[in-house]
Amino acid sequence: MARFTRVDVILEMREAGIVPIFYHKDPEVCRNVIKACYDGGIKIFEFTNRGNYAHELFSDLNKWAEKEVPDLVMGVGSVVDAGTASLYIQLGANFVVSPILNAEMAKVCNRRKILWVPGCGSMSEINYAEELGADIIKIFPGLSVGGPDFIKAIKGPCPWTSIMPTGGVEPTVENLREWFEAGATCVGIGSNLITKELIQKKDWKGLAKQVAGAIKVAKMFKKI
Repeated sequence: MARFTRVDVILEMREAGIVPIFYHKDPEVCRNVIKACYDGGIKIFEFTNRGNYAHELFSDLNKWAEKEVPDLVMGVGSVVDAGTASLYIQLGANFVVSPILNAEMAKVCNRRKILWVPGCGSMSEINYAEELGADIIKIFPGLSVGGPDFIKAIKGPCPWTSIMPTGGVEPTVENLREWFEAGATCVGIGSNLITKELIQKKDWKGLAKQVAGAIKVAKMFKKI
């Protein structure tokens, strides 16, 4: 059962401005990455559903987070079907992110009042996702779909739409400024924030510093 309400999760996404996205098969690496992001100032984390037994790893990490960082909001991403969404909800996922728009996933998440963030790439998909109850829309892949200009185009006729671009977002002043000035509610960042180099060096303090810097930039430019 989720420890945070759907409203809590939305507010945390808006407050942070950045949602870290990560997966590693080594649970110790995952714990260190989550803690580094938390120490850097982010209290929300998207675990990527990737590979065999990923749900078992998530279960262990979520139990660990509840004890060690109880105010951290753990969710899952890369979920593409209702069955998998149900599985992660049973394991305590506080939100479910998908690279696609799947109406059956909406039904599963809405029944349990879990935040569902579907991936969309057109105005029609966004409209349908909102009709299904999506509060935040993931634009994926963000850069390929049209980048910040696409968000500007969407926000014109639909200023109420909350958008989280993922894919092609970089934790730099120039890049984050473009996304937030275009109207993004928050952004999802994976390997551009949690870099392979930092992981290989096990530089958790360096990661925390990088996260803190990105958060500072995001708060400079985000409008919400």
